Formats: sequence, C-alpha cells, structure tokens
Amino acid sequence: MRAETQTSYLIAGLGNPGAQYRQTRHNAGFMVLDRLAARLGVKFSRLESKALVTKADYQGSRLVLVKPHTFMNLSGQPVGSLSRYYKVPLEQLLVVYDEVDLPLGTLRIRPGGGSAGHKGITSIIERLGSQDFPRLRLGVSRPPGRMEAADYVLQEFAASEKELLNVALEAAVDAILVFVSEGLEAAMNKFNGAA
Repeated sequence: MRAETQTSYLIAGLGNPGAQYRQTRHNAGFMVLDRLAARLGVKFSRLESKALVTKADYQGSRLVLVKPHTFMNLSGQPVGSLSRYYKVPLEQLLVVYDEVDLPLGTLRIRPGGGSAGHKGITSIIERLGSQDFPRLRLGVSRPPGRMEAADYVLQEFAASEKELLNVALEAAVDAILVFVSEGLEAAMNKFNGAA
C-alpha cells in the first residue's frame, strides 16, 4: 500500500551515451545523475524507454532517475514516455543539463521557460507539449574565442576545472534533494548562483 501513497519525482539528467562523451561538458547532466545515484546507494542497471533508469526512496518520496540514451537532440522521447508511464506531474519532473551561458560551477534552478537553444530541452518541450517543468542548469562556461558552442560542449573539462566541477556536481545533488524534500522555491533560494 505504501508505494501507492508515495509521491513520485522523475529526475532526468541529459547527455550523450558512449565512452567518448562521458567526460564532456554536454554530459554534465549525466554526471550529476551518477553522483545522485551514488549518494542514494543505487545503480543504473535497467534500460526502459531508451533510457538508463534506476529508482530510489528519499524522505518518503519515490525518485525515478533517468539518463536518456537517445543522444541529446532526442531526449524528449524517453523523458516524455517515462514521465507518462510513472504518472509524474510536470512540477515533479526535474531536468538537469549543461549551460554555456553560466560560468563553470554556477547553478540555476527555474520553474520553467524556453529552451534557450538547448536541443535536449527543445526536444523535451516538444514531447511534453509544455515548457512548464522545473530544470536545473549547471554552468559549463562560454567557449573561448570564436569556437562554436556546439563544438565546445563536446570537449572534456580541462584538468584545471576539475576541482570546481566536483564542487558544482555535489551542490547540484544537494539541490535536487532539497527540491524533493522542501520544494522548488527552497531549492531556488538556497542554490541559485551556488557552488
């Protein structure tokens, strides 16, 4: 009976599947989800709806953790179908992804909005038919010089950035857990701009 009364949250981290992308800027969402799974003592071991999925309980809520394996531009397919399958309301869906318009280490939590050109978010908005879902953006900083953002986000983080990245990933996990336990407003107040 308890499972039926639990509130479900779906936490989706965006990235690209494959070892060659594992440490790239565009995979910041996957990195956060891996840290979150480790913190909650679970592992990604199941493939559902073209995504790696695991589940955990946290303070009376059921968390469904999702890493789409469709490549970034098609992230909406698994996020849309899994949020419907698990009957997760939009306000309890949190999407975690990289943001070139924020300095490395900066977190920004918002209740909704447009995609700002992020193709993974564009795909999710199209699939859900709404842009009213919370998201957590992790700053990966702007590309140097005239480099295209699309090329830059497929590069790995520099060795000099690893320490700040590590702090930001841990802060992002903390922010997700506050979102689940205390709500979106509390997470925004505590973590926007943090790291």
